[in-house]
Amino acid sequence: MKALISIDYTNDFVADNGALTTGAAGQAIEQAIVDLTKSFTEKNEFVVYAIDRHEKEDRYHPENRLFPPHNLNGTTGRALYGGLADVYKESSELPTVYWIDKRHYSAFSGTDLDIRLRERNITEIHLSGVCTDICVLHTAIDAYNLGYQIVVHKSAVASFDPVGHEWALKHFKQTLGAQIIE
Repeated sequence: MKALISIDYTNDFVADNGALTTGAAGQAIEQAIVDLTKSFTEKNEFVVYAIDRHEKEDRYHPENRLFPPHNLNGTTGRALYGGLADVYKESSELPTVYWIDKRHYSAFSGTDLDIRLRERNITEIHLSGVCTDICVLHTAIDAYNLGYQIVVHKSAVASFDPVGHEWALKHFKQTLGAQIIE
């Protein structure tokens, strides 16, 4: 069994005016993410939206020393970007669609994702979203350590750092044994 984990494809990470935007790189993958998500939804396969959630002025969160405020709870910056918002709206009531508010880079850290996957006998996870070298990478590493087979859709991941993006793709394949789909 397989699942799709869609990571952080929000206005703050993708829109031109996003607080921590991937800009053109993130925008260029919109159709691939939409198509991939629809393909999982239409086959009644498990789709997880793992979305970064931060609180305004949280002085305890370590990311606040590294990045500007982003994906703040209750803001439009945290809303899904572009066509993916429509896909979620159309399918959010399905029992195969699940939303996770994540506080750390990895979709597994501090969430019930592993439990949700295991109770559905999912052994293979497909990854899409941003940033390839941060949240997608940390999710892939945790998935590897938990024994999942990993598939990364190259056309459906992006970063604001082109060097980091390419390094992460290489790391997925060479170090985590992930399958990279072009």
